[in-house]
This record gives sequence, structure tokens and C-alpha cells, in this order.
Amino acid sequence: MAGNKVIERMRRGEKALGLSLSFYADELIEVAGRMGLDYVNFDGQHSPTSPETIDRFCRMCDGWGVTPSMRVPDQIPSNILNYIDRGVQVITVPDVESKEQAEALVQACFFAPIGRRSFTSPRIMRYGLDGDPGTRMRDTNENMLVMPQIENITAYNNLDEILTVPGLEVFAGGPNDLAQSMGHPGEPNHPDCLKVTEEGTAKIHAAGKLRSDDVTVEFKATESIQDAIAALLRANGR
Repeated sequence: MAGNKVIERMRRGEKALGLSLSFYADELIEVAGRMGLDYVNFDGQHSPTSPETIDRFCRMCDGWGVTPSMRVPDQIPSNILNYIDRGVQVITVPDVESKEQAEALVQACFFAPIGRRSFTSPRIMRYGLDGDPGTRMRDTNENMLVMPQIENITAYNNLDEILTVPGLEVFAGGPNDLAQSMGHPGEPNHPDCLKVTEEGTAKIHAAGKLRSDDVTVEFKATESIQDAIAALLRANGR
């Protein structure tokens, strides 16, 4: 596989620029590559995305020089493996709330000596045409970025322990689910929720790790289409 542009930007202290999709759109992957974005992100938790679709999208990302990124549907190792075996190089994993879950995530996503990811799809091994298996496994590890979502109050209460797990450098959030877990459904900007997020972010940074917002900036396709339609309606008096 190609190098991971999100990791490359992160190592240089820069932010990777990406396109976030929650629907099938081959053309937008082509546009993202043609316009020089670093990655395209797909949502497998709240959108009807199948492994077959992600397989196709990963091949397109490879061809257009953008890094494939995805939020996987859950923490089940076989589901995670199915998507990273397609070629996803940045994965966000929802609802990680304990050190044990974080450790299991590392085990599922990385080959030895970091983890025990199962060996693997012909695509990841480049059909045996691009180096020996040991080299391919090392390269795959080096180009895999795993981002747990810390998105409920239990996770924040366990954050100190979660941050001790090797192999995890970047942590995503989930403000609406955090608000629900704190008794404020639909109020992600409630002062109590913002305080927990701010304190959690300070802990992440103090541990020498990063928030997803520190390393990526995304253009959300669905929201952008909504904004464009709203502008069209306003321009025509509707």
C-alpha cells in the first residue's frame, strides 16, 4: 500500500486535509485525489457501508494517491479485520471506554510484535509482488493509525488508564454521545460536557498524545451539500 499521508502530516506537525463521506460517491474520491487532499474518510457505523464498497473505495484511493480512512462499525475484531484487510489505513473505533478495550483494539489492528492481527488479505501483501511478508507486515504497521473514540463519561473517567496503552497516539471524541451519557441529551455544548472534554483533552496532551482535531481537518460532504441547497433556496426566494 501507499504511505499514510495522515501519519506523514502528523509527524511533520501539520494537519491532514480530508473529505468525509457518509454515502457512496466514487466521483468524489476522484475529485479529492485530483485536488490534492490527503485522505477520504468513510463512515461504517452510521451509514450503509459494506466491505465490498470499502474494498472498491480503497482501490480508488490507492489510484488517486489519497489515504483511505474509516470509522468502523464496532469493536468486534473480525469486523475491524475485514475493513483493514481491504486497505483502510486510518480507523476510528467507536465507544472505547476502558483500558482493556483499548488493548484489544491494538491487538486487532497491528501485526506482531505490536499486536496479533491475523495474516491477512492478498491486497495487504500486494499479491506477493512487493517485498517479503515480514517487510509488508512492518510497513503495514508503520502506516496504520488507530483512533479510539472517547465518547462517554465512563471513558473519560477511565482516560488515565486508557492513555497508558502503547500503540495509540490519537484520540477522537463524540460530543453528542458524551452529552447523553451525562444526562444532557441533545446538548453537546452544555457547560458540564464542555468541561469534561476540556479536561480530557488536557490529559491527552499531557500524555504526549493528540486529539483527532490536532491532526485532521475534514470537509463533510453531506453538510456541504445541505449548505449549497440552502444557498440555492435563499437565492431564489424559497
